[in-house]
Amino acid sequence: MSDQTANLALPYILPSQAQKHVTHNEGLQRLDALVQLVIAAEHTAPPEAPDEGQCFLIKEGASGDWAGMTGRLAFRQDGSWIYLQPRRGWQALFLELEQIRCFDGNAWRAVSLTMDGSIAMLGINTTPDEVNRLAAASDASLFSHAGNGHQMKINKAAASDTGSLLFQTAWSGRAEMGLAGNDEFAVKVSADGDTWMTALAISQHGVVETPARPVIRTSLAAATLSPAAGTRTGFDELHLQQGNGFELGAAVPSGSGHRLTAKQSGLYLVTLNTRVISSSGHAAAIEINGTTPLASIEAAASTFPSRQSVCAVISLVEGDWLALLHSGAAQYEFGAGKTELTFVML
Repeated sequence: MSDQTANLALPYILPSQAQKHVTHNEGLQRLDALVQLVIAAEHTAPPEAPDEGQCFLIKEGASGDWAGMTGRLAFRQDGSWIYLQPRRGWQALFLELEQIRCFDGNAWRAVSLTMDGSIAMLGINTTPDEVNRLAAASDASLFSHAGNGHQMKINKAAASDTGSLLFQTAWSGRAEMGLAGNDEFAVKVSADGDTWMTALAISQHGVVETPARPVIRTSLAAATLSPAAGTRTGFDELHLQQGNGFELGAAVPSGSGHRLTAKQSGLYLVTLNTRVISSSGHAAAIEINGTTPLASIEAAASTFPSRQSVCAVISLVEGDWLALLHSGAAQYEFGAGKTELTFVML
């Protein structure tokens, strides 16, 4: 038979034991410390003037009289310390924190007793931490109405702070929406969690911008040329570029200028504007990959300067390249605002 109880380690009075009152009083001391357990504070060293009956939790790094007692309870009784090793399931009121905590075998976990019912951290099927004080691991989360409606609120202290929803893959950010560093609602995306691109931004006046949408205006370098029938003109200059939708590639076959290469697949609104000084009858077609005309301008012979334009909606796949295919004979003016091509992704 053991000489102490299983749970609170209270000493038994043994048969024929002398000084029975010593064992009895030791048991009372332990009961006085542990029943309705109240922990005044957490310290690494004894306070200078502890009150009789006070109990403290000894923190890591204990020193002085408490050296080597990390994690134990120090109970002040008759001017000395009684050290008690907490066991799994013990509960105590932590006065400084206004919390009831339960010992799980390694640490004391909190349940609040504050007037507003708040608790420092809450984990649902997972462990919270100092940053993610509310944490949940679940297949889904439901927030329903209590009445007619329901609002979820994300508040920040100042305009320069962030209030947003972050979407991750393997704990690496891939998309974020909200107020990120200003009061403009934005949707941002990332391929690696480090480099971010704003896909959509809405100002406080309701103006919507899509700064990553591919938009381009391009032309051959400013010049007056008469392309031969069956030849091509490409592009040398980007007069307007937004997003990462196009780039100038290799020289066009049988002509001058460079290919305009698509870097993003999708539907595009394309506009071809031409400035012709004179013509013997001509046509200019937007050609894809050197094989397929997509849209064209045709004009009869004229000795007077003229402008023509054509619009079309086309589908491009990443890697497609474009140029202008000429037929007939005409003298063109190339350059910004003259003969040029414009693409806008829809």
